Amino acid sequence: MNQENVPSPAPRMPLQLDIEYRRSYARKGEKGKLKNISLSGAFLEIDPDNMLDGQEKVVIEFIVSGRHRKIQASVVWNNDRGCGIRFIHGNNRDQQIVDDLMYFVETSRAKQRNVLDTIFKKVS
Repeated sequence: MNQENVPSPAPRMPLQLDIEYRRSYARKGEKGKLKNISLSGAFLEIDPDNMLDGQEKVVIEFIVSGRHRKIQASVVWNNDRGCGIRFIHGNNRDQQIVDDLMYFVETSRAKQRNVLDTIFKKVS
């Protein structure tokens, strides 16, 4: 595949989210942490002893507002801290839960900024 046919990743949003992932052929899940996310993928920080290979398939379990969703993904690159994954959205609900998670993270940050702004105005 030449570079012209490779889609650009969507802009990433930083976060700290503990998740469980499972290799597509495994029965047992492993713990990891999403460090950033976009509609197209995420960075998954994992234990170096459990490193994922390039192009390996995984299933990521999300829990957002009490909703559980398992989304398939594939590893696109890895380093000594973890790997970049690309989501394989099976349907609109897969994409919707990622979008909802991103909205939740952004809304939480906006609330924190408003609280800090209020504190700084009172102190100054």
